[in-house]
Amino acid sequence: MTTSLAPPVRIGKAAVGALGMLAVATGALESVVAPTLPLLQRELDMSPSEGALLSIVLLITGALVTPVAGKLGDRYGGKRVLIRLMAVVCAGGLVSALAPNLPVLLLGQVLQGAMVGALPLSFILVRQHLPAGESKVAIGVVSGLFVGGGMAGTLSAGPVAEGLSRHWMFALPTIAVIGATMLVNRLMPHDPPGRPDDSGIDWPGLVLLSGTLVTLMLVLALAPDIGSQPLVLGALIVVLAAFVTGWLAVERRAASPMVDPRMLARPAVWKSCVLTFVICVGTSVAVYLVPQLFAVPAGEYGFGASATQIGFFLLPGAVAASLAGPISGIGARRFGSRAVVTAGIVLMVAALIALAAVHTEVWHLVIGKAMIALANGLCVTAMVTSTATSVDRSDTGIATSLVLVTRVLGYAVGAQVSGAILTASTPSGSDVPAESAFVTGFVIAGAVTALSLLVVRTMSKGVKE
Repeated sequence: MTTSLAPPVRIGKAAVGALGMLAVATGALESVVAPTLPLLQRELDMSPSEGALLSIVLLITGALVTPVAGKLGDRYGGKRVLIRLMAVVCAGGLVSALAPNLPVLLLGQVLQGAMVGALPLSFILVRQHLPAGESKVAIGVVSGLFVGGGMAGTLSAGPVAEGLSRHWMFALPTIAVIGATMLVNRLMPHDPPGRPDDSGIDWPGLVLLSGTLVTLMLVLALAPDIGSQPLVLGALIVVLAAFVTGWLAVERRAASPMVDPRMLARPAVWKSCVLTFVICVGTSVAVYLVPQLFAVPAGEYGFGASATQIGFFLLPGAVAASLAGPISGIGARRFGSRAVVTAGIVLMVAALIALAAVHTEVWHLVIGKAMIALANGLCVTAMVTSTATSVDRSDTGIATSLVLVTRVLGYAVGAQVSGAILTASTPSGSDVPAESAFVTGFVIAGAVTALSLLVVRTMSKGVKE
């Protein structure tokens, strides 16, 4: 039997490639709703509030499942949990593909949300079967391919839904997920379970953590409408505080906590979480505002681009995002994680400020968005690899899942802030926000991202291989 002290069982490029294919497929399946939401609203006769619910339900499920999947993977073995998790995802994809109405589609999205937990499980497998230096590169490759798959799904969802049907835009990536899961099951060796643990599942901690994340996502969803329902938002904030307090109290006393608060106190973990959150807030502002600016009528200050044209304009960003992961992994190996994160933040701040100053031509937005996508991939991948290699192998899943959950929350906050800025700057009776709203959004995102350099200065340089 292989023990935690034995040398890692080496895996070949085929096994890492299978994990990469799974990352591409799940990334594509995760991203198909956002670009086709107007189409889904028309076909399923959804109200704007129902459309908003559909757009965030996958994120809510992902935020809930990710830390649980990471913990179970650490305890019972990454491959064992990953295959079972992907069975749930495949079922969700098929339900979404066959959904005749909104309730069934929501059910499918809830099941699909489990896919977010696949990344920390992949990281567990990589760390178990590769030496430290090679595992950094492999984690970068898998992370980059997940981001690239998400961009590919964003680009292809509209043409598939319009050319075939909305059913096929879920069916095609689901088929890819099924095939990739079968490859992983065949090519990836089983990893041994982690530390022996007879304490069972920390159900109280799991329930309180779920309540915390669900309430937080609801607060973010309602924040732009604070003027119309301040009492509801205030009540949710009180409930959120109660959940957080209860969760911390329970986890400190649990024999085997689902998420050990002491891990959050480790500098390598909390710094990665803070940086990931701030950087993803800045990234999501660009992700939200750039397509909106493309779509502004040409008679105003925009370009009047169609959905297909916008997808084409975003293609360089998709390429940059997919390349960022492996570049970051190699950079972290050679120069250390801090150097890679610093370079990514500087690049992102420069791109955001440049977009605020100059956005009168299509190529301005194309290049700016590509730079931001590259910078985001460099930073997030470097922080995930730094976190993964700074904790015990038995804690890889839960530590990296915490970083990935903050990534989801950062994107949610940035999107809500961007939407609120545009809404507040749209004149009464008009559908077009003032151009100054875009400038304000880019400047705020750049300033917030620049502040993260204060945290980067306190990071360790990271191991250079």
